[in-house]
Amino acid sequence: MARSSAKTQPAETDAPLGKRLRDRRQQLGLTLKQVADGAGLSVGFISQIERGLNAPSLSSLAAISTALRTHVTEFLAQPRPDAPFTLMGERHSFAIEQHALRYERISASFPGSVLNGVIIHKPPGHRSEWIRHEGEELFYILEGAITVETEDESTVLEAGSSIHFKSTRRHSSWNHGTQPAVILHVCTSDIFGDHSKRPQVAEIEE
Repeated sequence: MARSSAKTQPAETDAPLGKRLRDRRQQLGLTLKQVADGAGLSVGFISQIERGLNAPSLSSLAAISTALRTHVTEFLAQPRPDAPFTLMGERHSFAIEQHALRYERISASFPGSVLNGVIIHKPPGHRSEWIRHEGEELFYILEGAITVETEDESTVLEAGSSIHFKSTRRHSSWNHGTQPAVILHVCTSDIFGDHSKRPQVAEIEE
């Protein structure tokens, strides 16, 4: 497993993610549909997360956090870069709850930066949720193979292949093979919360 060469931003509490998301939604007086529409996800998927039956991907958690007007680090401890480079074997590997996906952050943060990058470790058979949001993203397959679905198009990508698309297109991906897939994922979505203003405590507790 990769080691850490970056500082980690702790989450506010150890309570289950689903409960924290539901509590925040109820504090804001929002319905499941309002959150789902704001995050570009389905109502059923948001309900599953709140009940602890499923866990969101990093992109989905960032989108849900935005819909809940909450900084993503309130829900997930993530590594914070302390250098503009990363070294193999020294990156911090992290996951969301018991989610099968694991991530290694490879992008730094500086004034004006817009790119966010992770290496995703995707186990055999894992299928991500359908989502649409602002921005663009690129997948480059390092190991294994995955199928990327965008709207009504399906593309099989093997090691050395890539795909670049607008994130406003409804999309999903899954590891259709029998071996783990390792994917370089670069996007313009603020998945780490580096460019989002952290809400004040008073705002969070309204």
